[in-house]
Amino acid sequence: MFVPRLGPRGAGIALGFLVDVAVGDPRRRHPVAGFGRVAGALERRGYRDARAAGVRHVGILIGALAGAAALTERGAARLGPTATTAATAAATWAALGGATLGNVGLVMAELLETGDQRGARALLPSLCGRDPAQLDADGLTRAAVESVAENTSDAAVAPLLWAAVGGLPGVLGYRGINTLDAMVGHRSPRYARFGWAAARLDDVVNYLPARLSGLLAAACAPLVGGSATAATAAWRDDAARHPSPNAGVVEAGFAGALGVRLGGPTAYRHELQIRPSLGAGPDPTVADLRRAVRLSRAVQAGAAALAVLLAAAVAPGQRRRP
Repeated sequence: MFVPRLGPRGAGIALGFLVDVAVGDPRRRHPVAGFGRVAGALERRGYRDARAAGVRHVGILIGALAGAAALTERGAARLGPTATTAATAAATWAALGGATLGNVGLVMAELLETGDQRGARALLPSLCGRDPAQLDADGLTRAAVESVAENTSDAAVAPLLWAAVGGLPGVLGYRGINTLDAMVGHRSPRYARFGWAAARLDDVVNYLPARLSGLLAAACAPLVGGSATAATAAWRDDAARHPSPNAGVVEAGFAGALGVRLGGPTAYRHELQIRPSLGAGPDPTVADLRRAVRLSRAVQAGAAALAVLLAAAVAPGQRRRP
């Protein structure tokens, strides 16, 4: 049967991934949004322009989240493998954002294709934190491709990997860390010190998932008319020059796989970054954005398969004899 062969954790990851593919994120009452509201309330009470305050902020929130997840996992284990499968599936689905990422990427491509730059600028914050007011059609296209690449790792590969190795505490703890990084882990004057802990912790938990994403992007490159060799060459030659130790790997891998050039001036509301070029091709087009979405979906499927197999291999006490 399905659960005994994969183990409850592996079966739950597979089910959670399939639910995400089928329905995407819930429109209302998303658990991640609820965590964000709690984090925002705690920040209003405990904010100080100091690293120590940021460390305390992250420690309280992630400690409480991981602790609650561990208690839930133990309770499900006492009820049996079906309960563990259901709890893992629910947590995996809540942590994933891959299907919504692809859907938003395709809507962005549609808007750009029809010349609706106003609509594209309004949609861009759903993908990334850049300042859309400063971007023309080419800039919006590049921002969307880069965001699809980076978020393939952050919103899909990393949650799947952490679900496999850490169960409920792993996947929900990861999603909490990544959410805090998005909220406070940037270099604005307010968060340069307070957000330091969230940003550094996010770098740590995304280190292996980003590199798995790069490998999968290279392996899946032929599915979108690209080259695995070009993907690995762009990773090798360009990734280390990116300001992020993880985003550079994934964006360079996607750039090489798609045969385009990413990077360059990148405007945020709090600063302008001049990023290095990633890849050796022309600037991405709307057609390349659609290819990026296809590549992202292939990478996500590959990561899900690997996560299920990994969970079946490493989850303690999860497998039953046939």
